Amino acid sequence: MNKVETISMSASAPEDGSAPLLSARGLRLAFGLTEALRGVDLDCHAGEIIAVTGPSGSGKSTLLHVLAGVLVPDEGTVDYDTVRLTDLDEAGRSRLRLDKFGFVFQYGQLLPDLNAVDNVTIPLLLAGVTRREARRRADAWLDRLDLGECSRKLPAQLSGGQAQRVAIARALATKPTLLFTDEPTGSLDSLAAETVMLALTEAARDANTAVILTTHDPRTAAYADREVVVRDGQITIGGAYG
Repeated sequence: MNKVETISMSASAPEDGSAPLLSARGLRLAFGLTEALRGVDLDCHAGEIIAVTGPSGSGKSTLLHVLAGVLVPDEGTVDYDTVRLTDLDEAGRSRLRLDKFGFVFQYGQLLPDLNAVDNVTIPLLLAGVTRREARRRADAWLDRLDLGECSRKLPAQLSGGQAQRVAIARALATKPTLLFTDEPTGSLDSLAAETVMLALTEAARDANTAVILTTHDPRTAAYADREVVVRDGQITIGGAYG
């Protein structure tokens, strides 16, 4: 039986009764007359890996951006740890993203003129890490993801799978508690996608980093602890703990 078949309509709370790391309630967001989110509730606990699935246009990427504080909902709340993210101004949300969150996107979005190790170093420098320590941590993460031999290569010299692993190293090097990733395997062939997801999930579990990822691929979703299905701006399976 695969993961999709084992999901129930109401997910069970963790046995230790711990509070969610991230909790969203009543999220609504419209773009003009189009309702992208229609009353979404979602919980994510520390160390949990959640796959948000659904057809194109269902609202899964919009949900990811609202949870990360990139978009502000018209209604509803997002609480991260003890902070109500939806009460913060843009500067506060940006600081929270820099300090606590990591991001991996479908095409990696590496800086094309910087080699792999410098791409990983950039967010560490922005976070105030010294250049020497940032370089040490960047090298360590690239080695951890079997990219040591690629550290001096530019993004154009990397395969799609290698570039995504560099993006994972960049995201996790800052030690985020929560990683957001939008279609991390969407541009990869099946073998590269498997390599990327193994690297992502193993590294996240080792660091106890929670992951919320969007995907249209059931093979990618199968790496998650829980699947959340979004249709027409609503969660039909998975959502908040009840």
